[in-house]
Amino acid sequence: MEPIHIDITILAPVQKVWDYYNEPEHITKWNFAHESWECPSSENDLRVGGQFKNRMEAKDKSFGFDFVGTYDEVIPYEKIRYHIEDGRNAEVTFDKMDENTTSVQIIFDPETQNPVEMQREGWYAILNNFHKYVENN
Repeated sequence: MEPIHIDITILAPVQKVWDYYNEPEHITKWNFAHESWECPSSENDLRVGGQFKNRMEAKDKSFGFDFVGTYDEVIPYEKIRYHIEDGRNAEVTFDKMDENTTSVQIIFDPETQNPVEMQREGWYAILNNFHKYVENN
């Protein structure tokens, strides 16, 4: 199956975008696809071989899971590559367009349980939450 590509342009400097994407105190504020969900906890050891673990839960506590991955490449303010527990890969690139504009691109391997379009929409919803959070804080 082909990887899925999504991207967004954020009106903020690349350092802020990088920090808000990777620091647990920020991750918990934006890392969910719908307002009925939340990310109550986040751990992030941002280095090659390090792991991240983000807890994803429905606010009504009806469902939840840990999203866990291991970093394969980390180039500060430019790129992160990681794989998740089921072996799928993802890559996030941060492209400084100018002093106050950053493009973020995510490429990820789809899973086989849900339609590709549903997965694209879910990841895009999270990226859009991130975009709004960075620009408004």
